[in-house]
Amino acid sequence: MSVNRVILVGRLGKDPETRYTGGGQAVCHFSLATDETFKDRSGERQKRTEWHRITVWGKQAEIAQQYLKKGSQIYLEGSIRTNEYTDKEGQKKTSYEINCSNFRMLGSRSDSMAAGSGASRPMSAPSGNSGGDYDQEAPARSMDDQAGPEVTDEDIPF
Repeated sequence: MSVNRVILVGRLGKDPETRYTGGGQAVCHFSLATDETFKDRSGERQKRTEWHRITVWGKQAEIAQQYLKKGSQIYLEGSIRTNEYTDKEGQKKTSYEINCSNFRMLGSRSDSMAAGSGASRPMSAPSGNSGGDYDQEAPARSMDDQAGPEVTDEDIPF
């Protein structure tokens, strides 16, 4: 048995770009930044940003293009895809991308407006559905809506 499953929560680094295959299927690409904060050996607080290449297909790609903008915070699920190619100097290279099967917009409506989405109502995918059918009546709930008070790194004793 094997599992290729990725869950990411981050912010878009650029506006989504959508193209269509010869068969008319939408393909959307964007970059997603995830941050990690840690203390190094000297006790200094460090922040590391990891960039992920994201690909979304079909109806979800069209929704991503319409509602997601640079700075939008999203939760996504998908799988890792490895692509090998030869660069201009003839060197073999490997790139990794996340093939998104499901995403959910996070943050408040005002966050979406500040990111420039202009969406009148956030849209979210029902949990457990990776087929791309979206429930247009249920707004996405941010993690802040579901959790208690915000916990910062200073609140953690180690």
